[in-house]
Amino acid sequence: MYSSLMLRRFCCFQTSSSSPPLKKKPVVFLGSPQVSATVLDALLSASAAADSLFEVAAIVTQPPSRRNRGKKVMPSPLALYALDRGFSSELIFTPERAGEDIFLSNLKALEPELCITAAYGNILPSKFLNIPPLGTVNIHPSLLPLYRGAAPVQRALQDGVKETGVSLAFTVRALDAGPIISCGRLEIDNQIKAPDLLELLFSEGSKLLIHELPSILDGSARLKAQPQDDSKATLAPKITPEESWLSFDEEAPVLHNKVRAFAGWPGTRAKVGVVDKKNGHENILELKIITTRVCSHYNIQSNEVDEITFVKGALVFPCGECTGLEVLEVQLPGKKAISAAAFWNGLRGQTLKKL
Repeated sequence: MYSSLMLRRFCCFQTSSSSPPLKKKPVVFLGSPQVSATVLDALLSASAAADSLFEVAAIVTQPPSRRNRGKKVMPSPLALYALDRGFSSELIFTPERAGEDIFLSNLKALEPELCITAAYGNILPSKFLNIPPLGTVNIHPSLLPLYRGAAPVQRALQDGVKETGVSLAFTVRALDAGPIISCGRLEIDNQIKAPDLLELLFSEGSKLLIHELPSILDGSARLKAQPQDDSKATLAPKITPEESWLSFDEEAPVLHNKVRAFAGWPGTRAKVGVVDKKNGHENILELKIITTRVCSHYNIQSNEVDEITFVKGALVFPCGECTGLEVLEVQLPGKKAISAAAFWNGLRGQTLKKL
């Protein structure tokens, strides 16, 4: 009897002192390209911590599309990463548009407290934004209100900026115009290309997000978020393939910045004339310009205004205002990128001129 009484007391003590585990808040993550996977990785790692306040309840990404040379229909890079991490395919949504009724119904059923976006690539309608009570937070790779739009990193590099950054902001219906929770600044050198800068900024953005998540989840971030100054806003419109052509009438720094900005996609292209010295015959060749730098000292001669020379491992293109652009890597159609030296050697004595 004594043992039975002690057991009952012990059981009562255990029951009264142990509290049920805190229910984690469901969060939905939206993204599509490979840089989004950096953010998802940070979220999944943080959600696995014993004291985490949230869990990734679902992932929303662009539908499968034809990619790479084989043109196979493949899931988005984010979806592939999520599947590799063991995320349930049933919880990866791929709506054509974020306003589809079936998708919104499935989203509501999850009862997400918060949605987070990072390069999702789809417009979020009010019907979506009204679902999570804590709102939707976006990682945007610029210092908002600068470079609002689809191509902030590319347009910043094209403008030759010396500083950029990443902003964490609440999403509103107006384009990238929501209140800013936090931002991080980054100085950039004049050789970095768009894909590398994008990766760097989203890496920094994921750290910023994890740091600010507690305040976002308890609602205090909404109170401290600062409205943007719309009068200082600049736009970063989507890049088109037609913009990829280089005109050597422009100054070399302008062209160099364009090469850096359009690296990855759509790239930059130029047409050059290949002249046979023996018979004067000229062929037109299309080159993809991969890597460049601006000549620090360049003196153009009047009789060399169109001649492309080879100096110290670089093809030197005469440009506007007596500037010169050194091309270090090129790519022929259907071929791999090669050094300027390898390309020059392949000319076998033929000369080049700009068109």
